[in-house]
Amino acid sequence: MPDLVLGISAYYHDSAAALVADGVPIAAAQEERFSRRRHDPAFPGQAVAYCLREAGVTLADVGAVAYYEDPALKYDRVTETFAAAAPRAFGSYRRSAPEWKGWKRHADRQVAAELARLGAGPVPPVHVRQHHLSHAASAFLPSPYASAAVLCVDGVGEWATTTLWHGRDTALEPVAELRFPHSLGLLYSAFTYFCGFKVDSGEYKVMGLAPYGKPRYANLIREHLIDVKPDGTFWLDQRYFEYLRGEVMTGAAFEKLFDGPRRTPESPLTEREFDLAASVQQVTEEVMLGLALSARERTGESRLCLAGGVALNCVANGKVVEAGIFDEVWVQPAAGDCGGALGAAMSVAVERGARRPHLAEGSGGDAMSGALLGPAYDDDEIREQLDRFGAVYESLDRDALTGVVAAELAEGRIVGWHQGRMEFGPRALGARSIIGDPRDPRMQTTMNLKIKFRESFRPFAPAVLAEDAKDYFELTQPSPYMLIVAPVAEAQRVEPAGADGATGLDLLKTVRSTIPAVTHVDRSARVQTVTAESNEPFHRLLRAFKEQTGCPVLVNTSFNVRGEPIVNTPAEAYACFMRTDIDLLVIGDFLLRKSGQPEWTEHRDWRTEIPLD
Repeated sequence: MPDLVLGISAYYHDSAAALVADGVPIAAAQEERFSRRRHDPAFPGQAVAYCLREAGVTLADVGAVAYYEDPALKYDRVTETFAAAAPRAFGSYRRSAPEWKGWKRHADRQVAAELARLGAGPVPPVHVRQHHLSHAASAFLPSPYASAAVLCVDGVGEWATTTLWHGRDTALEPVAELRFPHSLGLLYSAFTYFCGFKVDSGEYKVMGLAPYGKPRYANLIREHLIDVKPDGTFWLDQRYFEYLRGEVMTGAAFEKLFDGPRRTPESPLTEREFDLAASVQQVTEEVMLGLALSARERTGESRLCLAGGVALNCVANGKVVEAGIFDEVWVQPAAGDCGGALGAAMSVAVERGARRPHLAEGSGGDAMSGALLGPAYDDDEIREQLDRFGAVYESLDRDALTGVVAAELAEGRIVGWHQGRMEFGPRALGARSIIGDPRDPRMQTTMNLKIKFRESFRPFAPAVLAEDAKDYFELTQPSPYMLIVAPVAEAQRVEPAGADGATGLDLLKTVRSTIPAVTHVDRSARVQTVTAESNEPFHRLLRAFKEQTGCPVLVNTSFNVRGEPIVNTPAEAYACFMRTDIDLLVIGDFLLRKSGQPEWTEHRDWRTEIPLD
């Protein structure tokens, strides 16, 4: 029996569980995929149950449990922050104090109690890891590098907001640390809040909005909000922020500096929001470049590993790659807090004697299995769930299915693609994806408004055959997890017609490349490079699409609608298919066409009818 360690992140946002065997990730999932509550912070009981079920074990077979942060140290930060902000923070303190003085101060004990309630066997010892160590372990230990600089940047853990580590073999040596309240993640979240989006979930909208604007506020940010040193370290002027004193990010001082009050959520976007997004994005990129340069100088390493919420800013990642500071950059696909569960588990596994066997294989790959660490469903399970809807489907052999789907995509159809094990992390990587033809200039608007039901400015990502990536994108290294933005290759660009003087969302109306559906207004793209080793079914489909059209690229977006988590089960995939304008649904070897399905009743409580485990 391998040595099993169960990792858990919980109680803030994006709770998750991960199971490692002799240090190798074998199962991992976010709780939201089971509870259907987006960014679910609750104890990940269903994710834990999945991990144990996937491995065919109980808690009696698990040697240790790892919790992703130190609750006692976090309690110290919270109480010291409230004390320093008194008396203005009294209201916030009064509301949160009972939990912090109670179970949150001992969250590791709460984890043990919750595990006991699962009834899955005796609870192993619970080991606590500091938040940034969990991030660092998730970035380095499964990476393809024997040694590397490791940079973790987020909002805040216990006290740390930015840390630099030197990873060698299985060891992680801390090199440098920046502490709360000086946080690049919180700076970005302040602008997320001010632009009318939700903190801890809307940051990617700010990143997507940035190319529509001009960075006219960047100098104000540098002059008043953040003092950046030559080595990339920084200091935030807390007079402009409210997160120390209450439950909002910004207040009157921020409003005075940036031309008025915060945008009301869901109200129309204006040029100010475009320009605010462009400005904070530019400053974020500058800070990340400075931190990367310092990491190279202080460790002497030629390879960099990234994790933490800011490492999900794939535009900034792209700038780091493009700068050539490091020969290679690897980003943990679950770079946010959900990945802390994996990092904590791997850190404890190493402490218990685990090595990094993927390095000994000599393949040059990482240990993440393409991030496909979630549940899969066999033919019988798929058929059972579809039959409960009365769904009409046909079963095709692999090659026939691939050929039919490629042909339908080439005709402009939009396809829901549910294959194999679900992705771990926020990105859909060809297992739970909605896909389309990137050559169609109407595809972005159609997908956003009729399928995703989300803002029209949101860009879509291209999935490209790894062997053809350089023909379409100015990419100097693989990007298997869709976490690097790169310019569209010069050979694929076209001069936009009628774009003179266009601003804001009007920029959407112009074609800038041969693959307009995945080309952002600044001619960039968030690229996923696909190999047969990382995802054979998706690679096969890309290859078939190329054979039929000459184009090795597909639009790849997550299989969900706005406000909901990515689908997990076949039942959820079918419900999403029927509630949107998706034309075809592919689940395993089964093909479903919208035109042949029974009438969908929107108010039908199908979740009580279809077993989801």
